[in-house]
Amino acid sequence: MLEKTFEPQAAEPRLYAQWEKSGLFAPRAAAATDGAADAYSIVIPPPNVTGSLHVGHALNNTLQDILARYHRMKGKAVLWLPGTDHAGIATQMVVERQMAAAGNISRRDMGRDAFIEKVWKWKAESGGAIVQQLRRLGASCDWSRERFTLDEGLNAAVRKVFVQLHKEGLIYRDKRLVNWDPHFQTAISDLEVEQREVDGAYWHFAYPLAPDEDGKPVTYEHPIAFDEDGKATEWETRDFIVVATTRPETMLGDTGVAVHPEDERYAGLIGKFVTLPIVGRRIPIVADDYADPTKGSGAVKITPAHDFNDFGVGKRAGLPSLNILDAFGRITDVDTADVPSDYVGMDRFAARKAIVARAEEEGWLREIEKTKHVVPHGDRSGVVIEPWLTDQWYVDAKVLAQPALKAVEQGDTVFEPKSYEKIYFEWLRNIEPWCISRQLWWGHRIPAWYGPNGEIYVAETEEDAREQAMADYDSEVALTQDEDVLDTWFSSALWPFSTMGWPEKTEDLERFYPTSDLVTAADIIFFWVARMMMMGQHFMGEVPFKRVIINGLVRDEKGQKMSKSKGNVIDPLGIIDELGADPLRFTMAILSGTRDIKLSKQRIEGYRNFGTKLWNAARFSQMNEAQRVEGFDVATVEQTINRWIRGELTKAERAVSEAIEGGRFDDAAGALYRFVWNVFCDWYLELAKPVFNGADEAAKAETRAMTAWTLDQTLKLLHPVMPFITEELWAELGKEGPAREGLLIGAEWPVLPNAFIDASAEAEIGWLVDLVGEIRGLRAEMNVPPSAKPPLAFVAPDAVTAERLARHRDLILTLGRVSEVGSADAAPTGAVTFVSGGSTVALSLAGIIDLTAERARLEKEIAVFESDIGHVNKKLGNPNFVSRAAPEVVDEQRAKLAEAEAGKVKLQAALTRLASL
Repeated sequence: MLEKTFEPQAAEPRLYAQWEKSGLFAPRAAAATDGAADAYSIVIPPPNVTGSLHVGHALNNTLQDILARYHRMKGKAVLWLPGTDHAGIATQMVVERQMAAAGNISRRDMGRDAFIEKVWKWKAESGGAIVQQLRRLGASCDWSRERFTLDEGLNAAVRKVFVQLHKEGLIYRDKRLVNWDPHFQTAISDLEVEQREVDGAYWHFAYPLAPDEDGKPVTYEHPIAFDEDGKATEWETRDFIVVATTRPETMLGDTGVAVHPEDERYAGLIGKFVTLPIVGRRIPIVADDYADPTKGSGAVKITPAHDFNDFGVGKRAGLPSLNILDAFGRITDVDTADVPSDYVGMDRFAARKAIVARAEEEGWLREIEKTKHVVPHGDRSGVVIEPWLTDQWYVDAKVLAQPALKAVEQGDTVFEPKSYEKIYFEWLRNIEPWCISRQLWWGHRIPAWYGPNGEIYVAETEEDAREQAMADYDSEVALTQDEDVLDTWFSSALWPFSTMGWPEKTEDLERFYPTSDLVTAADIIFFWVARMMMMGQHFMGEVPFKRVIINGLVRDEKGQKMSKSKGNVIDPLGIIDELGADPLRFTMAILSGTRDIKLSKQRIEGYRNFGTKLWNAARFSQMNEAQRVEGFDVATVEQTINRWIRGELTKAERAVSEAIEGGRFDDAAGALYRFVWNVFCDWYLELAKPVFNGADEAAKAETRAMTAWTLDQTLKLLHPVMPFITEELWAELGKEGPAREGLLIGAEWPVLPNAFIDASAEAEIGWLVDLVGEIRGLRAEMNVPPSAKPPLAFVAPDAVTAERLARHRDLILTLGRVSEVGSADAAPTGAVTFVSGGSTVALSLAGIIDLTAERARLEKEIAVFESDIGHVNKKLGNPNFVSRAAPEVVDEQRAKLAEAEAGKVKLQAALTRLASL
């Protein structure tokens, strides 16, 4: 007999160990008859080696595991390939912090080789904890194939890709702007930049117009007053032009001022010059569409070396790019000697204060406009990021993007939901060169060596580089390898094929590439998904995955982003410790159909109750001697309830299979919930009780066997979503009846024929279920005490209904909690009527409820609903509330309104029924 409750804390580690030991996580052996459709593969989005399991991981890996377990049970050779990412900047930061905390020397004092050795030691001792945490979630990855983005095989693949792309002219070295982190001394990707809103200001500076080529002063007429139509009515003569900036320190690097080509105010100044204050540099006024006549003065200072937009203007206008900041964010005069020595070596923010003070002192500061604006910060360093002009390695992403675009346009790879294709297309159609070099030590070191005269030799090994150098020199020369490492996303872009052994021609590549699905988040569609598409097609000649399933973002129950500062973070490991992995997994699946998943612990606890419901149903079945029978033929069952549950199970199997195949995990979980809770537990087992307790031994034997068979099939259907409790029940229920052939994880997915759906049984039991549901609903609506058993009468029932009444009288009495079931020519006095199955049914309530008190109760509750409706309508009718409140708050109010309106309608119907008594 089953224990009273399922204890996940004891069972889950034991069950996972059994799965691993069974070898079923690995793909089954290839069969001679296997075709492409007989393999299913998926690569895990590699979590950072420094990471710990968070709710996003829990969601993403639950969905992948559902797919892997489902296709494994369908008989396919399933490869779910796991691994971790070396996470360059994150890992280096962790180790450096540990060194600092221990009072050790810095990495630069230690030296590169010693530091890298220390990071590998840290990885061996502490890295990869998330791999064990994924096991706790139930992830059925093939751990024998686990990869690491810095392992030797992937390192070889990265070098080969770099060298080949360089030979093809698709990797090159260039001086461009990057996101520069002055703390970590490295370029970082857009994904590592956090946009924060901060208090700041626009400083309005008056740049004096420079004399013309003949030395004559330059002035112009600037409008200062306008009529109602916006036409200028007054002007003043100016010998300056006003620009506004949030970063005054960058003015030291200004090389131009831009105005819009159609801005009439400045039309006569285009081609003229200004004299840059402090440095005295003569810089041109240029026309460019980037300048917005409606913002500020309409004139903008251009600093090509320190602003991404300005860099573009500078390119178009032929302006020089002058770097006035060093790698630490300090003022430098390396690019231009006209920067006053007083500022050289000054921190950027100290320079800002000094420049503003000087502008005020000299009179060219015209206004300080306080504002809130968004400033980029390093997500790990927390410092303000600088657009910085530096030499870096780049990939010509525009060329590689074209096949990746075409593949999705023509359906070689599809996105689910399809709407996410828009993000993919928008980024690829406007793609910029991809900066792939990082000024770090932990990562794939760039396979490029420099000769004595600056020559660059790109090769897979230093030996190959030396052979190249011999062509330029008569003798051996010293070569120095590039100090930089590759962007982490570079090696991740090769993940689908490098993990399967490329560049070698391996059996895994032949069998499992391209992969079937990729499950990932929307925020890395362009950082990772698009780049895998580019690299996969370029090196493998076909897309890396046939379908991309985008999962939503997990938020708190109010729809707010989870953060430690808000104290609203749900720790999945804590949930697993307390409630087990299955409730968490089921919650993730059933909520996965929205972009923003509102998660609460209470929701997870509710789905723990779902597991408990299943466990109790299995115990009930055991107590009623329902066990599997050798040779039981479900196709030949005769009892109506057994033919009915067989059909309901068949429909559930169809719904679950189609939903999982379609990547609609919420629909799959919803179908499972409805079948297990509403159909099997609430109805079938209730309908089976009289049979179990009856005298018809044949009916009893058939129903016992049918209950056991249905439980078995249910465990199979539920296993991909809730693997632990189903595997435990599979083992426990297998102790009775014929011996099991193996673990549930390796069982065959049920595929039930359409013939199992019995229309007559469905109609009859459906009639009974609807009737009892109507009775229960009416009792609740009319506040009938639970102990009361009113009589029920069918008004002039037809022959079919009369026969059904006779067959199911005892069930109606029990399940509907009525005192008698009869028929009448007309509804009795004091009865409430309703329609069920086409028949009029009367429930006699006279003398059972206090009509006056009930009427007062209903009127009072209706008044409460009306008050709520009025209050919420007032809020939603206020444009300021709708425009200013957070979207989740507005949605919450709309949901509250809909709930109140539905409640009012229901109570008004009850009040109308009362009036008829």
